[in-house]
Amino acid sequence: MSNGSATPATPASTTTIKPTDLRGILKYIPRFRDQIFVLAVDGSSVADENFSNLLVDIAVLRSLTIRVVLVHGISEQLRELSALREIPITNHDGTGVTDAATLDLAVRASARVSHLILEGLTQNGLKCAITNAVRALPIGVLKGVDQQFTGKVDRVDKHFLEHLIQEDVVPIIQPIGFGPDGRALRINSDLLAAEIAEALSATKILYLTELPGLLVNGEFRREISVDAVRALLKEHPEHIAEEARSKIVHAVKAIETGTPRVHIVDSRIFDGLLNEVFSNEGIGSLVYGNDYQQIRKATKRDVRFIYSLTRSAVKREELLHRTQQAIEKNIEHYYVFEIDENIIACITLYFYPDKKDLAEIGSVYVLPFYHNRGIGRKMVDFACLRAREHGAKRVVALSTQSATFFVTVCGFEETDKSILPKERLKLYEESGRNPKVLIKSLE
Repeated sequence: MSNGSATPATPASTTTIKPTDLRGILKYIPRFRDQIFVLAVDGSSVADENFSNLLVDIAVLRSLTIRVVLVHGISEQLRELSALREIPITNHDGTGVTDAATLDLAVRASARVSHLILEGLTQNGLKCAITNAVRALPIGVLKGVDQQFTGKVDRVDKHFLEHLIQEDVVPIIQPIGFGPDGRALRINSDLLAAEIAEALSATKILYLTELPGLLVNGEFRREISVDAVRALLKEHPEHIAEEARSKIVHAVKAIETGTPRVHIVDSRIFDGLLNEVFSNEGIGSLVYGNDYQQIRKATKRDVRFIYSLTRSAVKREELLHRTQQAIEKNIEHYYVFEIDENIIACITLYFYPDKKDLAEIGSVYVLPFYHNRGIGRKMVDFACLRAREHGAKRVVALSTQSATFFVTVCGFEETDKSILPKERLKLYEESGRNPKVLIKSLE
């Protein structure tokens, strides 16, 4: 286990990969090929000077056979149109009352934003189409207040959108739905993105906005579980920045209805979308479901990744040197921790044939970028659980540099090497490393 300092959890202001660096992108292509990403672009992002670069990023995604559906907002344009025409609006983001005058301006603002997107995607050689795929119903009366022309999604014409996607057409979804009578209703675009993602079984939603990501009590969170978000919304909603709250609420909805990952990305950063998709760390914030971070048994396909993962720790003598052949020979003893299908941590678990009440944990390593996030402890706890399931009553760990981690974080105690079985003790003495022997009871 390496105990080096972690990378500060602050939003990125520069790119972490070069879009032209194919080595950084190509490894993701098999993983994302033909998967659907819902890109939810705020109206403010469309108005930003970086929007043309964002459209280039979208074209890159399409060139890599990632299927894209684009949902857009209009809040900024609606407010501007209201000021320009001196017509008061009742709500700007589709979450409150929409009167007739506000709806009229919303339809006009939406047409303008959709045209800008249509124009920009066309300039980048993409086929695209503004659709009427969202069927809506009026929200009705909430807490005694008639919401008038504010709508909710009744259904999404999934087959229509799938047909467009199959024909390499990028669907453009406006924050306007159509009722049974064909009349327009205003819909919040954050909600709309979640509904579209559910209907199409999308892999990701990427909220592209003028926020650096998710701020909790003013602190940037690069990643957060949906369970933690639910707890925040229930107990301390004020800890989530107000401007991000709608996206977070609908991120939870999206994950609960089957979308595994929801990203909040600063659309103002050059190449930001590509860096969020094609790098391990990304530049924004990620809300993930329980199936996102997972520990699983390693396979032979993981050997090269485990070897590369631990090589720097071996050089610092934090871990015992093992060749790729040695790792492959013992791969059944390895477990790995994945984030977005990238291996970022590993651990081994061995059982002693002649001492079945004892198991050994080893090769605990977490990439430095992910230090101080509880991943090391989670790996050890997982291994202890597996050991208990196999009948072990105690686990040992041998460590030269991470004894403090095992003792203070994981609850181990230092013990004498005589606790080791005969054959293991022989290997211990032959290694010459003189690691500390640590033990933990599982009872």
